[in-house]
Amino acid sequence: MTAIDPRSAATAPRRIQPGPPLPPLAIAVVAVFLASLVLPALLAGGAIYPSPYGDGEAIVSYFRDHQGAVLLTALLQFAAAVPLAIFAATASTRARQLGVTAPGPMIGLAGGLIASVAMTISACMTWTLSRPEVLASPDLVRLVHDLAFIFGGPGFVVPFGLLIAGLAVPGLLAGLLPRWFAWAGLVLAGLAMLATLTVALPWLTPLLPIVRFPSLAWFVACAFLLPRTRASVRPRRSTR
Repeated sequence: MTAIDPRSAATAPRRIQPGPPLPPLAIAVVAVFLASLVLPALLAGGAIYPSPYGDGEAIVSYFRDHQGAVLLTALLQFAAAVPLAIFAATASTRARQLGVTAPGPMIGLAGGLIASVAMTISACMTWTLSRPEVLASPDLVRLVHDLAFIFGGPGFVVPFGLLIAGLAVPGLLAGLLPRWFAWAGLVLAGLAMLATLTVALPWLTPLLPIVRFPSLAWFVACAFLLPRTRASVRPRRSTR
């Protein structure tokens, strides 16, 4: 047998393990989430998932009349949370492998995991709204509906903004992403942080979809633009 010199093993270059490709993960998250909005509405005959600030009787009637659509919403949103967590872990690892030593990737990882957990909790709350025992109590329906909204609304959008910031900042400073694209991500991340105010100021609630859907589009585009290796990073032109 040939002995292995521990010193040579320690100094040998480590093989980079890129992990799963990012584009399929991002597309899966967005496609399944959008399906959770469209398919239940079709199943419910055009009825839209109600806002927590709408009429109380209409909210209770929706959940009582469309239990199948509610269950489908919960299933799809729960499914979307899984690839989101995988994406956050993979993207943060790739950024570190590309030489980023700042806290940005870890901030992005934390934001992605929190957003995934928030989406999971919201989906579980929505599932609860399909149970006959809960639907028998209008007050309980309103309580669970509010919880599903707070987790799936600001509870998702704000940490998702952290995920975007965790990708956009190192993408800008290390040249991993086009400058204009990285700046667009920073603007979306700032708006996501502003969405924290929706918890106390209901009139700002329209900010949630305004931030959510462009952020999801940026999320998918970033999956394609983030390089897999440092050799594929284009050097910036000198301004001198």
